[in-house]
Amino acid sequence: MNYIWEVVGRQPTGQQPSGADTVQKLCDRVASSTLLEDRRDAVRALKSLSKKYRMEVGTMAMDHLVRILQSDRTDTEILGYALDTLYNIVCIDEEEEPADDSEEESQQKQEDDLGAQFSEKFIGEPDNITLLLTLLEEFDFHVRWPGVKLLTALLKSQCAPVQSIVLVSPMGVSRLMDLLADSREVIRNDGLLLLQQLTKGNTAIQKIVAFENAFERLLEIIKEEGSSDGGIVVEDCLLLLLNLLKNNSSNQNFFKEGSYIQKMKPWFEVGDDNSGWSAQKATNLHLMLQLVRVMVSPVNAPGATASCQKAMFQCGLLQQLCTILMATGVPADILTETINTVSEVIRGSEVNQDYFASVNAPSNPPRPAIVVLLMSMVNERQPFVLRCAVLYCFQCFLYKNHKGQGEIVATLLPSTIDASSISAGQLLCGGLFSADSLSNWCAAVALAHALQDNLTQKEQLLRVQLATSLGKPPVSLLQQCTNILSQGDKLERRGSRVQTKVGLLMLLCTWITNCPIAVMHFLHNQDNVPFLTAQISENQGEDERLVQGLCALLLGICIYYNDNSLENYTKEKLKQLIEKRIGKENFVEKLGFITKHELYSRAAQKPQPIFSAPEHMLFDHEFTKLIKELEGMITKAVLKSSEEEKKEEEVKKTLEQHDSIITQYNALIREQDGQIQELKEQVSSLSSQSEMLQNTVTQQLSQIQQHKDQYNILKLKLGKDAPVNGLQTEEQSQLREQLEDLQRQHQRLQTQLTERDALITGLKEAEVTPSTDRSSSDVTELQRELEDLRAQLQSQSAEITELQRENQELLRASHATGSEVGVCEELESRLSAQTAEAQKLKEEVQALLQRKEVMEKELSSASSSAAIMETEKSQLQHELQESKKEQDDLLMLLADQDQKILSLRHRLKALGETIEDEDDLDARDQFYDDDDDDEEEGDE
Repeated sequence: MNYIWEVVGRQPTGQQPSGADTVQKLCDRVASSTLLEDRRDAVRALKSLSKKYRMEVGTMAMDHLVRILQSDRTDTEILGYALDTLYNIVCIDEEEEPADDSEEESQQKQEDDLGAQFSEKFIGEPDNITLLLTLLEEFDFHVRWPGVKLLTALLKSQCAPVQSIVLVSPMGVSRLMDLLADSREVIRNDGLLLLQQLTKGNTAIQKIVAFENAFERLLEIIKEEGSSDGGIVVEDCLLLLLNLLKNNSSNQNFFKEGSYIQKMKPWFEVGDDNSGWSAQKATNLHLMLQLVRVMVSPVNAPGATASCQKAMFQCGLLQQLCTILMATGVPADILTETINTVSEVIRGSEVNQDYFASVNAPSNPPRPAIVVLLMSMVNERQPFVLRCAVLYCFQCFLYKNHKGQGEIVATLLPSTIDASSISAGQLLCGGLFSADSLSNWCAAVALAHALQDNLTQKEQLLRVQLATSLGKPPVSLLQQCTNILSQGDKLERRGSRVQTKVGLLMLLCTWITNCPIAVMHFLHNQDNVPFLTAQISENQGEDERLVQGLCALLLGICIYYNDNSLENYTKEKLKQLIEKRIGKENFVEKLGFITKHELYSRAAQKPQPIFSAPEHMLFDHEFTKLIKELEGMITKAVLKSSEEEKKEEEVKKTLEQHDSIITQYNALIREQDGQIQELKEQVSSLSSQSEMLQNTVTQQLSQIQQHKDQYNILKLKLGKDAPVNGLQTEEQSQLREQLEDLQRQHQRLQTQLTERDALITGLKEAEVTPSTDRSSSDVTELQRELEDLRAQLQSQSAEITELQRENQELLRASHATGSEVGVCEELESRLSAQTAEAQKLKEEVQALLQRKEVMEKELSSASSSAAIMETEKSQLQHELQESKKEQDDLLMLLADQDQKILSLRHRLKALGETIEDEDDLDARDQFYDDDDDDEEEGDE
């Protein structure tokens, strides 16, 4: 400490300066010294005092230290001292042993709070974080390393604010990613810790880090460090990878598309010698398995999970995991996590499930991996977490796997039982009826998954017969399950009767749901229904209320899926039995208790069975979804009366009829739409042809005008005293050619009109019925075009007549040569022929107009038919909406009435009245009947 006193000055003999005085003088020296060496010595002194006098240094020196970082950028030594000092005052030492003494513990807490306060003060100015990011670009070890540690400490203390500042800082994340490329391992390793803190819970930063090539660099470090055999650095890399991928679908897709899944396979090559597993290796492999599970987690998007599962099978990763699964000497926690990982890799993937079914354990003789795992599940000496993992693996194997479900059920059928080997079915039956309640529950849930959404296997399982004892006939599996349920005294001696009952009831509910044949088999036993009603009506403890709720659910399924094939247990008789023995309100209350149970909510969260203790294993995830689906339907089915059911069936039939009528009209409308489309195409074609014809007529009119002008010139020339024969001959030749062109154009016009007439005739013969106002407008447009064409043709005819008259006058006035007279006569004949053709064209146009009038009449008839059909459709839709509205109103009235009745019953109970006798029940029935009559009158 001598250099400190040299810096702050000697105190009078016998007086020692206080820590605050010393820090204050050092701060003054930092602020006022002009020499760099003096400031450097003062900062070095503050660094040495920062741990002992943390409060004083943090309070007095922080601003001076920040100014040093800003002004003395050229001196790396003073920068290092300043960064170390700031780190000492903001860090929270997490590695210290917890203090035994309460006073020391309180002091440590105060120190931690002090670090958080100084961290908040430092980041209060966002430019400080930006300055720190800039300093990290300095390659000098004495600057970069303390800067990394300081930023890591700030992230630990004030994570979210620092993340926000780094995110908006230009190239902020990129500068931090450069730390992974540093050749000095200590900086690289601390950079990993920094990025772990930076990527916690921030999706945006996770994406930026991933696109900064983090996956490639982290996998390289893991490979360099020895993969699963590596040290703490491998663990840090895996933790960072988990931060980047967990709950981040974008990064998961980038990881898969970058073929990084294939690079994970070497991690799981553990070899044959598994005798010595270090704690670090077990930790690394555990994190690697978690990383695989992140990619195929059931909470991910189905498409993304399926593509990852496919990639893991193709690259051999699934095969490598199955090898670990069947290996010996693997620690129990790693084996459990491996089973859970394999479960999610094969869940819902047909190819992966088929491969898993083919895996055999290395035993003599070889046994399927499924059988080996089930042996562990029903073995009460195995660890609890391992048994849960095996159950999850079996559930994932059967998830959406009808082929696998059939193979499991087939091992129970009489024709496929092999006495020389142990099958999956035999193990499940053994666990189902063993003395261990946990085995009962696991086997029941596993067997229920073999029947999930598979009507065929539910019916096949009805064939299973069990030999209970010598000399007695075999009983069905269904009957044996109900027998065990009814043997309450034996279950009492086992000590966990609730867990066993819940498991068997879940199996039975899953079995008979949506399977009327199984319902009939269940009701055929005369003891089952009395047992269920007795269980539901009893007043028992909290645990037994769950059993009562499941019994109510089972009885409700028997009502809802009852095909009324048994006369004694039809839907109506079962509802009457509930009303007399249990009470509808009591039944619904017991049924609703299931979803209110705490363990039900836990099981409904995720597919994997995770329980803190064996006695908490009561609900299965898939069964919670079944309850959610059935509860409302069963409640409605039980509360409905026979008259309401008849009314509902009638309404349903009416709705079906309406739907049928609407379907017919929809088909008719679609057909008419097609016809309208065809008509539109034909009208479009006719319009284009009409336009071409109009253009031709226009050209012809222009040529006629030219011909008229030339004819006038010729007439003038013929009227002169000295005509030139050669010139007359040439002009007559030109006139002849023009008349021939005019004749050809008239012929082309006639051909086009003939084609148009043929198209309209074909349209009439096809009897295309237009049904829209737009088609009518198209025909009107066609009419207008035809009128224009007729006017043009009339004008042309008049001009030709005038031309003929003028030609005749010219002939009378000219007495030239005989050849000239012949030319004029030829001209006259051609003009006569052209006049005849024009007259014929007029007649054709007149016929076309008549056909158009017929089409207009047909269009009017079709439009009226379409309007009638639309009116009928609107009436039917209105009736359908009214019917649905009446049904909803009826349901609301019934619910209100039930609520009022329940309230009155509670009030009567509170007043000490006795209820539930026959008179009350008859009176209530009469009340419901009267209420229904009133509702019908109101609806009418």
